[in-house]
Amino acid sequence: MKKLFILLLLANSLLSYESDNWLHNYDKALQLAQKEHKNIYLFIGADACKFCKIFKEKTLSQKNVMDRLTKDYVLIYLSRDQHAIPNKFEKFGAPRHYFLDENGKILFATFGVLEPAGFFTILDEADLSSTN
Repeated sequence: MKKLFILLLLANSLLSYESDNWLHNYDKALQLAQKEHKNIYLFIGADACKFCKIFKEKTLSQKNVMDRLTKDYVLIYLSRDQHAIPNKFEKFGAPRHYFLDENGKILFATFGVLEPAGFFTILDEADLSSTN
């Protein structure tokens, strides 16, 4: 029983990024991005999406990934099962990744499971898009 409790606690900590660093309201995220003069990373997923879970476990659980994201972006996670997603964003084909300027203009978008190295490449592409 003790081992099961510890496993559940560890599993829960892997997914805690959603409450620690991530906003779940698009309008509030825009306000924060404008206040902090940061771009936005919007991750759209679904509760039962196995690919979203893989992305969270393999990539978003990595400290170096989260360090870069939190340094450079306001983070939004929207589940199509729980949160209001503005119509300009595709809700299906999750996981979806949008990089926005502080006013919500889409600078770069992609989808799929990304390993940490591939995600850093996408971040570099998004950074280039924001300077053009």
